[in-house]
Amino acid sequence: MENNNNRQFHFAFEPINYILMGAGLVLLALGYILLSGGGSDDPNVFNPEMFNTQRLYTAPILIILGFVVEIVAIMYRKKK
Repeated sequence: MENNNNRQFHFAFEPINYILMGAGLVLLALGYILLSGGGSDDPNVFNPEMFNTQRLYTAPILIILGFVVEIVAIMYRKKK
């Protein structure tokens, strides 16, 4: 009987891919945190904070960047 103890385990991604995935997750989390809030405790009172720059522009841009970084992290390969 032959023993195959010399098998090598290969990860699907390189360390740079995992670093990029982490950066993408941080961008996504930050975008969703900035997007939250702005509501009112009383439904009969209008709160204009719902329509500030943070929620209309900054948060969606961070979320889109996070998804783009995640796609790049999955697709990225070092040149050989």
